[in-house]
Amino acid sequence: MADTARDPPPEHTDFQELEDGEDLFPEPATTQEVKPASLPAEDVSTNSNGPKQDSLFDDDPEDLFAEATEEVSLDSPERDVLLSDGPSPAITPITPPTSVITPRIGHAHDDMFTHSSFDEIEEEEAGDSFDMHISVSDPEKVGDGMNAYMAYKVTTKTSVSLFKRTEFSVKRRFSDFLGLHSKLASKYLHVGYIVPPAPEKSIVGMTKVKVGKEDQSSNEFVEKRRSALERYLMRTVKHPILLKDPDVLQFLESSELPRAVSTQALSSAGLLRMVTKAADAVNKMTIRMNESDAWFEEKQQQFENLDIQLRKLHASVESLVCHRKELSMNTALFAKSTAMLGNSEDHTALSRALSQLAEVEEKIDQLHQDQANADFYLFSELLGDYVRLITAVKGVFDHRMKTWQKWQDSQLLLQKKREAEAKLQYTNKPDKLQQAKDEIKELEGKVQQGERDFEQISKTIRKELSRFEKERVKDFKTVIIKYLESLVQTQQQLIKYWDAFLPEAKAIS
Repeated sequence: MADTARDPPPEHTDFQELEDGEDLFPEPATTQEVKPASLPAEDVSTNSNGPKQDSLFDDDPEDLFAEATEEVSLDSPERDVLLSDGPSPAITPITPPTSVITPRIGHAHDDMFTHSSFDEIEEEEAGDSFDMHISVSDPEKVGDGMNAYMAYKVTTKTSVSLFKRTEFSVKRRFSDFLGLHSKLASKYLHVGYIVPPAPEKSIVGMTKVKVGKEDQSSNEFVEKRRSALERYLMRTVKHPILLKDPDVLQFLESSELPRAVSTQALSSAGLLRMVTKAADAVNKMTIRMNESDAWFEEKQQQFENLDIQLRKLHASVESLVCHRKELSMNTALFAKSTAMLGNSEDHTALSRALSQLAEVEEKIDQLHQDQANADFYLFSELLGDYVRLITAVKGVFDHRMKTWQKWQDSQLLLQKKREAEAKLQYTNKPDKLQQAKDEIKELEGKVQQGERDFEQISKTIRKELSRFEKERVKDFKTVIIKYLESLVQTQQQLIKYWDAFLPEAKAIS
């Protein structure tokens, strides 16, 4: 992208090309074709996508993604869920599975925001230690049939002065979480802020909860969603800008929350979102940005590679979880068969040893279940979260490209208007000339605003990526240490079980 030979301004714009002899300010009188007036270099610069880099960004953060270079692909199908509105009849508590390990880890706008207040908030938060914990608990099924939905208790404990109390709880349903993310994304994503994505929908999983009876698979689905919602809120409030957003404060504190609209997967708004995503994908392929900032070009490539590697590792860990669960099932079958063999054995010592072996295998079965849950809740979910977070990072890169494209479109239109003004001056049309000057003045303001918008979103993305990389390293370090501790504990327990059984095996005579 950052080639020495600069490409001409993009040809695809929202306005029509000015044909030879065409007057942007039409009048029945005929016009003569003249050579367009030359433009000062400082007025229109369509061969540049931004100002020179500020010295503020001379020192780039350490490259944390240099190792991610392998090119692989992984399909991760999207999952949707159908959320229906309904009355609020009797509430049925959902009991999570006892063997589940649940670690607590922590509208497009034309004009850009005024970011001075955002920068002040970031500087203020930089010196403060984060003292806030949010837990999502007590999932409850409200209603029956397809009108049922899940409600969760959201408890906040904090000493942050933004809140009136240090501890408070509210009830929220899944669509409320989706509504919160939608509001935050519409306000912050297009100006360069990384908005943590909400958990994915699942039509299959939620339909089983709605119409099915309480069973192990339904309880596991509810527990996985509860854990994902908790991690989503923690990532959101850890962002110094999002924490102070009125919608976030209202979500955490207000007992009554306006119903989230347009969050259903099969609604008209949901279909519109699908069409919009498809249109954005087409625009991304057709727009070619002349990237003159090597830092952004390098970062985009690094995140592409990181995305590929995380998806590959995520698939491997999910496969490990499945194999671990399968091992647990086979161990349980082995324990049952061994117990039956011990009961039919006439030799007393051998019968006792087989019975003891069956008991040991039953304990090992439970260990495998617990380790499979640790594989999922500690490691697999972290990888899945960061796969979605990197999608959000790519989103801010796309919005930067859209901001650049809007700036370039304004520059090209300004150039055409000036050419038309030169024709009016040559043909001596004073009545049209003043209108042309007014339009040119307005376009010059749009070009200047477009340049400021592009500078600001580039600056914001640099800060956001620096914060994101620090959080990523911290999260991976914390989770990997916990995961390794769980593996060590499992192996130590296995050794303990076999050491206790060994004398019984040696006693067979």
